[in-house]
Amino acid sequence: MSQILSIVLPVFGLIGLGWAVSRLGVLSDSTCVGVSDFVATLAIPALIFRTLSEGNAPVMLPWAYWSAYFLGVAAVWGIAMVAARRLFAASGTDTVICGFSAAQANTVMLGVPLIVMVFGEAGALPMFLLIAVHLPVVMIVAALLLSRTGTGGGQVLVMVRALLTNPIIIAILLGGMVRITHLPLPDLLNQVIGQLATAAAPVTLVALGMAVARYGLRGNLGPTAIMVLLKMVVHPLIVWLLAFHVFTMPATFAAVAVTFAALPTGINAYLVAVRYRSGEALASNAISLTTLASVITIPFWLWVIGAAAP
Repeated sequence: MSQILSIVLPVFGLIGLGWAVSRLGVLSDSTCVGVSDFVATLAIPALIFRTLSEGNAPVMLPWAYWSAYFLGVAAVWGIAMVAARRLFAASGTDTVICGFSAAQANTVMLGVPLIVMVFGEAGALPMFLLIAVHLPVVMIVAALLLSRTGTGGGQVLVMVRALLTNPIIIAILLGGMVRITHLPLPDLLNQVIGQLATAAAPVTLVALGMAVARYGLRGNLGPTAIMVLLKMVVHPLIVWLLAFHVFTMPATFAAVAVTFAALPTGINAYLVAVRYRSGEALASNAISLTTLASVITIPFWLWVIGAAAP
């Protein structure tokens, strides 16, 4: 456990630093937005491209790995929607936002730097095999469910177009192509990508702290408590059972799947809520409180799966 804490505590230290400089006004709101844009547009795509483009392509598609993770996603999403509707009489759109917030993980801003720090090169392939499908799957499912409530009509194609132009998706596609073809890259390009990738982890974690400070808490603590329990306890528990005790897959794949499931709610939950003008407070609460809870739950789940520094 001490080895795990030595890896994880600096991660949350950087998140706390970002939260502090935002709350204390050391950096303006426009600067916080600019840092987040830099991370999403350049730093994280560069890290994804560099890591994914190195090494060998997978021999086959990891259906067991994806199944273990996304069955957990489906379970907590459905439970959250039912609980929001029956316990708190939430509207149709709010129930979808509750489900999305309970099931969708912060795979990029926290998942990428955390997996790199904990698992090193061994975690790179399973990490990006999941990231490559996670964002498209959860965003399209959310758009489809919201369209059924009558508030998301015509938005599914817009969501698909946004995904296809997303720098992270583009980096995954390009990195995968280079990995498969072994295409050599010019030294100058490699150096530029390498410098951006080196900055990605610490800057991303600081930007996440800024984002958490910006969103804050906005009431609706009853549904939020359900979402926190589902996201931080139930989701990783389901994935742990499936990955380690039901499906057959390499140990590193199983460990990365559980680690991803243990991640807090991602900022996309709030962005979707804003897009559909519903559930903004629910999503904001989920992001803030699951991130806070993850200080305790992520080290616990890493201990459960026996993760250690490479």
